[in-house]
Amino acid sequence: MAGSTHTVSNQPEPLTGYDVYGTDRALTEAVERHLDPDLLDEARAGLSALGRSAGSAQLQEWAAQANEVPPRLRTYDRYGHRIDEVEFHPAWHRLLGKGVAAGLTSAWGRPGGHVRRAAAFLVWTQVEAGTCCPLSMTHAAVPALRAEPDLAAEWEPRLASRIYDRELRPARLKAGALFGMAMTEKQGGSDVRANTTVARPLAEDGEYELTGHKWFCSAPMSDGFLVLAQAPGGLTCFLVPRVLEDGTRNPFLLQRLKDKLGNRSNASAEVEFAGTWARRVGEEGRGVATVIGMVAATRLDCVLGSAGLMRQAVAQAVHHCSYREAFGARLVDKPLMRNVLADLAVESEAATALGMRLAAAYDDGGEEERALLRLAVPAAKYWVTKRCTPVVVEAAECLGGNGYVEESGLPRLVRESPLNSIWEGAGNVQALDVVRALRREPRALDAYLVEIGRTRGADHRLDAAAKGLLTELGDLEGVEGRARRLAERLALVLQGSLLVRYAPAEVADAFCGARLGGDGGAGFGTLPSTRALAGVVERARPVE
Repeated sequence: MAGSTHTVSNQPEPLTGYDVYGTDRALTEAVERHLDPDLLDEARAGLSALGRSAGSAQLQEWAAQANEVPPRLRTYDRYGHRIDEVEFHPAWHRLLGKGVAAGLTSAWGRPGGHVRRAAAFLVWTQVEAGTCCPLSMTHAAVPALRAEPDLAAEWEPRLASRIYDRELRPARLKAGALFGMAMTEKQGGSDVRANTTVARPLAEDGEYELTGHKWFCSAPMSDGFLVLAQAPGGLTCFLVPRVLEDGTRNPFLLQRLKDKLGNRSNASAEVEFAGTWARRVGEEGRGVATVIGMVAATRLDCVLGSAGLMRQAVAQAVHHCSYREAFGARLVDKPLMRNVLADLAVESEAATALGMRLAAAYDDGGEEERALLRLAVPAAKYWVTKRCTPVVVEAAECLGGNGYVEESGLPRLVRESPLNSIWEGAGNVQALDVVRALRREPRALDAYLVEIGRTRGADHRLDAAAKGLLTELGDLEGVEGRARRLAERLALVLQGSLLVRYAPAEVADAFCGARLGGDGGAGFGTLPSTRALAGVVERARPVE
């Protein structure tokens, strides 16, 4: 029997049993504005079902289990046969199966597919971000495979399947398949042209044998992988199946699993190719050009993933402060805490608005939208992923010591928060890609200027920031040393433009004042204190 000193009071109930999608106003409004009205009813039903599942106590428990018992490498079976398998906690498979069933690998072939998938991805990140890696790789492999129509016809239906089939067997016998990728090597990292893996042509046209070592292999339990290797004609893209058509294992030697800061439920591996069979994807020597579509899609998923992490952190902070009392009042009613929460909420909404706008550009598919993506995706990937960690850490601080305890779930978000900034090209890679787009593809800048021009005259701070950006863009001499500054400003002006167009006035005003007008400090909680901040916080509160 508990003693009287153990009476629990002034502790908020866990944030559970809620609709992660339906209570996210920024996200639901983005879906409604970017999706064809004829698709809305179906989309709302599917996303709300996913949101309720994501907010359930059961899935939150599975997420904790998948992280507490991380994947384990089994190199050999009991008899000494090389098997190179990764064992996961059953909770991992349950979560991954739900992600596949929700259509997180299916966007390219359905109306409004990218907006619907982006919203689902943002929701699903808030359950357990580790499962988002294989889901993202599988989704993003499609544009690369389309460089080889026969391969696309064979594999695309498997990748878009809503069935998760975890068994290792020939892909033709499976109801669904997942993809990973192995691009980087220890001597090159992001400089994939420094790869030394060798591809030797075999007798059959398009077939090769690979020999080499990959420093990072994403989702090593997948059915197929996109790999870069040096063919006689130069760096080339290849498809490596995990299991060959006759049922034998393709030589795919998992040397070790990476011991990562976060993302612990997911496996990342070093892999050795030793006479590994592969199919060429695209032309020899065109490896980077072939995989660039996959890279762009995964970079957008980094934006969406960071937006999801931010949203969950803000939801947890606002929920806690709405029920926790201190010094005679709820924390959410304290002016300084309200300022912190509003500042975090504005950052979260800006990330969501930008990620969903870029997903809509994929659905549109027009020439101008493709040009916008070329510049906006690396800028967004640079900036949104960089903002994720400070947002999540500040949100954890809103819970005080409770936020530093594993049971709160915030430490897992903190550990996860730097990942999207590092993966798929770290900050310098993104900033330099922005510069490359500006120099080589003038239509990308034209499309960007058209986009932000839609709000000209609506906010003087946004206008001034756009003018300053144009001045900076007018001089690209020695731009490499200031590429990060340029990427940041491109992202901020685009975010400001989207919020002015679509967000409530109090949200847009706070963003433009603090992020573009200089009326805010370096830390969160430094917005001008006005009555409007209460509305910003209330908008971010996860309530039905």
